[in-house]
Amino acid sequence: MPARPLVGLEMTPEHARLCRELAEIWYQQIPLTRALDLRVQAFDGHSLEVAADLAPNVNVHGTAFAGSLYSINALCGWSLVHLQLQLSRLDASIVIAEGQISYLRPVAETIVARCEFGDQQDALERLQQRGRARLVLTSETLAEGAVAVEFHGNYGVMLRSQD
Repeated sequence: MPARPLVGLEMTPEHARLCRELAEIWYQQIPLTRALDLRVQAFDGHSLEVAADLAPNVNVHGTAFAGSLYSINALCGWSLVHLQLQLSRLDASIVIAEGQISYLRPVAETIVARCEFGDQQDALERLQQRGRARLVLTSETLAEGAVAVEFHGNYGVMLRSQD
């Protein structure tokens, strides 16, 4: 059963600031996010929701384009890792090492991807000790209240040198 949506959740001032900074990174360093019309919808420090309107992501069937769904869900996980690193005061580079997606039903509405950080404490400790770690996250997109897309991402994280 999918987790409850975060929509309407009041973000703390720190979370809101981190999300504004994240959007700047998206739009300046990941040009695809502009074309997707991606935006942060909610962040509670543990879970992240991102959204994109259907219109710029539509396919010939009038539903969400599979490539857009992949990108939005992959970016949701990447963004949650980024936000968690910011909260932990860790300066690191993040790449998606592997991603697997299941398209379970068409999405014909605003695309909302949601990802939870889960118990990643071991991975964060490994990152601090060894300078690198892998974090495995799952994001979902719902359509009409049911899971339409399930994305499993393996994110490689490496601390930047502190010279």
